[in-house]
Amino acid sequence: MKNRMKLHIVAFVMSFVMVLPTYAKNNSKSAHPGSVYLFAYTPENLLGRTGLQFAWSVDKKNWNAIGQNYNFLLSDYGRWGSQKKMIAPYLFKAADGMWHCVWSLNDKDGTFAHAASKDLITWGRQSYPAVMKDNNCLKPILSQNNGVFSVSWMSSKNGLHAVTTSDFVNYSVTKTIQESERTDLRETIAVEGIAQKGTVFQVSWELVNNLIKAEQLVSYKNQLNGETSKTDNTRFANLKNVNASITVNAAQSKKISNMLTGVFFEDINYAADGGLYAELIQNRDFEYALSDKEGRDKSWNSTKSWSVAGNQNTFTIDSLLPIHENNKHYAVLKTTEIGKGLSNEGFDGIALKAGEKYDFSLFARNLAAANTKLLIRLTGKNGEKYAETTINSNSANWKKYTTVLVAAKTVSDAKLEIIPQSVGTVALDMISLFPQKTFKGRKNGLRADLAQTIADIKPKFMRFPGGCVAHGDGLGNIYHWKNTIGPLESRKGQRNLWGYHQSMGLGYFEYFQFCEDMGAAPLPVVSAGVPCQNSGTGGAGQQGGIPMSDMDEYVQDILDLIEYANGDVNTKWGKKRAEAGHPKPFNLKYIGIGNEDLITDIFEERFTMIFNAVKEKHPEITVIGTVGPFYEGTDYNEGWAIADKLNIPMVDEHYYESVGWFINNQDFYDKYDRSKSKVYLGEYAAFLPGRPNNIETALAEALYLTSVERNGDVVSMASIAPMLAKEGHTQWNPDIIYFNNAEVKPTVGYQVQKMHGNNAGDVYLPNEIKLSDANESVRKRIGVSVVRDSQSNDLILKLVNMLPVAVNTQLDLKNLGVTASQASRIVLTGAPDSKAALPKKDTIAVSEAFSSELPAYSFSLIRIKTKK
Repeated sequence: MKNRMKLHIVAFVMSFVMVLPTYAKNNSKSAHPGSVYLFAYTPENLLGRTGLQFAWSVDKKNWNAIGQNYNFLLSDYGRWGSQKKMIAPYLFKAADGMWHCVWSLNDKDGTFAHAASKDLITWGRQSYPAVMKDNNCLKPILSQNNGVFSVSWMSSKNGLHAVTTSDFVNYSVTKTIQESERTDLRETIAVEGIAQKGTVFQVSWELVNNLIKAEQLVSYKNQLNGETSKTDNTRFANLKNVNASITVNAAQSKKISNMLTGVFFEDINYAADGGLYAELIQNRDFEYALSDKEGRDKSWNSTKSWSVAGNQNTFTIDSLLPIHENNKHYAVLKTTEIGKGLSNEGFDGIALKAGEKYDFSLFARNLAAANTKLLIRLTGKNGEKYAETTINSNSANWKKYTTVLVAAKTVSDAKLEIIPQSVGTVALDMISLFPQKTFKGRKNGLRADLAQTIADIKPKFMRFPGGCVAHGDGLGNIYHWKNTIGPLESRKGQRNLWGYHQSMGLGYFEYFQFCEDMGAAPLPVVSAGVPCQNSGTGGAGQQGGIPMSDMDEYVQDILDLIEYANGDVNTKWGKKRAEAGHPKPFNLKYIGIGNEDLITDIFEERFTMIFNAVKEKHPEITVIGTVGPFYEGTDYNEGWAIADKLNIPMVDEHYYESVGWFINNQDFYDKYDRSKSKVYLGEYAAFLPGRPNNIETALAEALYLTSVERNGDVVSMASIAPMLAKEGHTQWNPDIIYFNNAEVKPTVGYQVQKMHGNNAGDVYLPNEIKLSDANESVRKRIGVSVVRDSQSNDLILKLVNMLPVAVNTQLDLKNLGVTASQASRIVLTGAPDSKAALPKKDTIAVSEAFSSELPAYSFSLIRIKTKK
């Protein structure tokens, strides 16, 4: 393995050198001056939508941009996309040689940004001190005097201001200054014919040369990672079938995690309400609000999905004397025209199956003294009747009524009707229609076919409730687990970060129950006291955190969650779990703190507080930290630094990358220090242009997973993401399971996860591969992983071929206890763009040495019985 890695590194370096421009290859000391000029700027013509860029010159007249709009530093403030701007950056070199950059963020917020670097390539944490109230910070500049830094800026309302700091953490009180008290050293330079404003420094050629090399290395990697099957005909034009000799070494086996395949659940793409959660009525509690969609959809309010029939009948929303303070709104139906009433369209219609039973319930309160008979029925678009029953509402106070409807026909677009049979007024709330056939027959349970598709992966764990949903859009939108338990009418719904509403009908109790029903370990993820890095609310957005004065209460909430999951029935929260119908503990072993967070001082302070509290109170719980949304960069580096500092047991890594990245980074975890934190690869997926989920993306993931298994002593858990997407409501692609009201449509990517989940091992057996073609691009397209399942003692071979030709393998399994003459095989194969390929099962002849052909573009899994 070491020799192979060494050859790979040498080949990579040689390839990199070959693509460097001539001037970079000839960088001898004699060919360049000792110093040059460096210009730091952000292209003003791009309106701040880029980052810090550099150009260099030997004479301050002719300037050379380093890369084509290449950004050495990007702003992390605000939502990804339009809000993350770097405006008027000001680069400054401190007396100790450290580079500091300050910049404006927008023309609204009273804060500027700061980041520092030793080499202008690797940058530390960004900070955004709030220095102005009801004003802005424009064109900041930085200076230093006797070790103290001064940051000054212009404001739209009242002139110039400044603060001082010695550490860019603690700042003085903002004061007003005069123009004479600050010197702006920005210059106007023409770069590629466009005038730009920025700062100029005389620096060593070595520094500039390192910047050039850094940009060229990234450019080269991007070129590698851009490869797809579209160019395979050219890349492998003369390639014939490849012969591969694979020798498995039993003597060097190692223990690996047996939890490498789990599932990631987040309420994105209508994954919960209208999806996994089996409730068929949309907006059953009349709690939808304009704010769910930030006011962009005026129809999205308490009446969404509801309508009233009859010219004389009215339907209004009231909040006086609600069922519960967390469920403030309810419907008031006034009937004048008998025979017509209130109807609900469900989530794109209501799906029914002939002969199946549906539990109907509602809360009603008669606003007139008389009893009210309600006709409940399910109908079609043209008035067809699919089911019908009646309820007698006989109380002036809120009362729950239940009945059962039996569907007469299988349809996907029914609607619910509630029709009073007398003139009068009645208040209605928590109107529910639930199939009795839920997953495992659970009340308030999950859609059976969708839940079973997830369970069929045989995941070793399930992460919930997100994702970005866990820490929300702004502090007010953080997902609080206590709002999701207890009677449904007492649960507190909220705006979903992804732009709709969460009823919280699918809450923490249901998550824990689903994990238990699947035999999967629960892995809840909670906010680290800060909202989502992509937050767009709350002024400074994600850069703010829960006030430290409130953090003790928040930390206690997390400790209460652990007690809810694992506490004895005599504890406060264990009792609540028992009252919900589960006296036995849920056996929680893991908890994630934070998700893709911006790693700032604010984050670290709160994370450390939570981590230490959980560690002290519950040392049996494995806390999983976070290292940002990418496999590299500031958040990644700073997150790992915190993990090292606190000795965090495991960290959560995320990366959504191109197919080419997964092909070219199979050594990613080979380089990891085995003595440090373990890794939970919490979110990953392979992308192609247009974001399909096809054979090519699925095989790229399968190929990469062979390297994850090889590093199963470092990577403890992995879950592809996202998992669920409802057709017509998909906000993110690709996903592994698509669905509508009537069908579940697993993808080829799902099939890869299922093949892995059903064939986990806990012992890795190293292998040596000899190929008939020594081309590096050929070698990288072939993946092999051999593991053993200690419980069954089965030997499991996972063989991936991403080449356009077959690979003829000769497998040497001597000294591995192979006594069987036959083995089961599963093969997933198809054209790279195939979205419909399904794995095929068969039986093949095996022995200690046998051959097996890997079809072009295929993933083969062979499971062999061995003696115990």
